[in-house]
Amino acid sequence: MTNRGTLLFVALALIWGIPYLLIRVAVAQLAPASLVFLRTALGALILLPLVLMRGRFRELLPRWRPILLYTLVEIGIPWGLLSDAERKVTSSLAGLLVASVPLVSAVLGRLLGNRDRLGAIQFGGLALGLGGVIVLLGFDFSGGQVFAMGEILLVVVGYALGPIVIARWLAGLPTLDVVAASLTIAALAYAPAGIALLPRTLPSLPVLVSVAVLGAVCTALAFVVFFKLIAEIGPTRSTVVTYLNPAVAVTAGVLVLREPFTLPTVLGFILIIAGAYLATGMANKHARRPSQRPEESPAPGEITGRD
Repeated sequence: MTNRGTLLFVALALIWGIPYLLIRVAVAQLAPASLVFLRTALGALILLPLVLMRGRFRELLPRWRPILLYTLVEIGIPWGLLSDAERKVTSSLAGLLVASVPLVSAVLGRLLGNRDRLGAIQFGGLALGLGGVIVLLGFDFSGGQVFAMGEILLVVVGYALGPIVIARWLAGLPTLDVVAASLTIAALAYAPAGIALLPRTLPSLPVLVSVAVLGAVCTALAFVVFFKLIAEIGPTRSTVVTYLNPAVAVTAGVLVLREPFTLPTVLGFILIIAGAYLATGMANKHARRPSQRPEESPAPGEITGRD
């Protein structure tokens, strides 16, 4: 990997690993609806001018229904649920549970007609990942925390459905344009509740900074960096960054918010990441395609919105 590729890779791992910390800080003073509204509105304001300058926005209009569906399952529902859940659970635990998205994606892909057969390695990966989730869910939670865990599991399902919607109904469209449109739709949908629930007094500086970084960096800039990373090292190796995000989320939560770092956290992290790596066939892909060229274009389903 080139120095530029390494820099982009590390930057994206950090950018997509810190949202859980920022959400946890922001929801201390903002309602979940307000946080999602501010984040999506800021992201849309940054990305929309870039998309409009390319003059291809009209290509999205004939497929507004799947774009609406993508917005619902990838941004609208997950970001609201995740923001609400992080009022009750730690940011590191949320990041670890969201790391199980590749596991659910493998299962949903198979159920929805993916012709790729799941071999022994893939099934073993699913078992490992499930074991990691069970370890994390094995804590002694109160009723509110159990509900929050359920919210995060729904977030995982939504994130797993997003790439399927893109691959089936939005293939061929510029993905950055789709993301910009989805952020705009989500911002408009959350605007009534988000504005109504804004606090009467100005939130603290840490909250304001968290919202700004979530919208400008973790949402808008993240996609620009991701596309540059794909161009630099190729789509397959670019997806490996998703396996580092949970480590960043846990580290940030422990160091900044003094969240507990326990043995179940370590075991759950290892099992989920190892299981996701095996279940998605990444090990086989890397073994078969060691000489993948950076200039290969990404598959539509490999580019999705994330926290």
